[in-house]
Amino acid sequence: MATESTGTGQPATHPVAATFDLLGDRLTLTILRHAFVNRTRRFNQWIERTGAPPAVLTARLAALVDAGVLVRTPQPGSPDRFDYLLTELGLATWEILVSVWGWQRAWTAEGALHPDLVHGACGHRGPPVLMCRGCGRTVTARDTEVDLGDDALWRFTSSGRRRARAAVSAHTDMQFDEVMAAIGDRWSATVTGLALAGVRRFSAFRAAMDMSPTTLTERLSRLCDAEILRRSGTGSGREYRLTPRGRALFAIFAFLLAWSELAHPGAPEPGLRIRHRECGAVLVPALRCRGCDARLERTDVRFEPVSRAVLDRLA
Repeated sequence: MATESTGTGQPATHPVAATFDLLGDRLTLTILRHAFVNRTRRFNQWIERTGAPPAVLTARLAALVDAGVLVRTPQPGSPDRFDYLLTELGLATWEILVSVWGWQRAWTAEGALHPDLVHGACGHRGPPVLMCRGCGRTVTARDTEVDLGDDALWRFTSSGRRRARAAVSAHTDMQFDEVMAAIGDRWSATVTGLALAGVRRFSAFRAAMDMSPTTLTERLSRLCDAEILRRSGTGSGREYRLTPRGRALFAIFAFLLAWSELAHPGAPEPGLRIRHRECGAVLVPALRCRGCDARLERTDVRFEPVSRAVLDRLA
């Protein structure tokens, strides 16, 4: 099976795999959320807000700096202390964060406690919808098809394995546990992505991924336990269909794929594209306000804490 190589016998890093390795992490998403919502930029502020061990936080910040998402700059008047600021590439993660927030808002128990997303122009509060930037139409997983190269999934799952990451104990501020079931490792992300592309049968998952039956069974069971997939049928007729909760992950995957192209402009063609059936073009995702139908840019929206009245009703 032909693939790009690093010259050391190892396959070259796949841009989509590198994106999931970097951003498919609970603490990393928490760091980025605070950078956007709270303008957090200093190490001690992230320690206070995340409760992460200093060594673990240092490693995550270093990975984001290495990836070009954050830049480390000396603090004014304190050259031995540093701020971590979002770069243009870091700012471009905002649609991923909004999509994750929207999924959590709709599909997790604590979602109602998350801040409101507010469109400044019309005042609408709540999750936006996914749209095709090319033709302007609203898009769901059912409106798309996935173009896969012959070895795209093999390169995705086998290229440049990420270094082991220290586990982080649960903290009240880390709100990304449930979405990690779908994006927290390459195998789970691949299974979920294939399900979004319409794969249902065990044999079809295995043929597409060349995964051992034991590993595939474990990932499918994990996704069923997370209510992302629903198992039906028996024996050779057994199918794994996306639940509404699982289908709602589509926007997160679409923006992760789009961001991977920004982050790795010189990488080999990933062999993985989402195509919008209505216009026939490769999907370039964007967000649209549900209130006024305007396309949303980063500076058009803000997060506001949930009102006290809402909190009192939920108490």
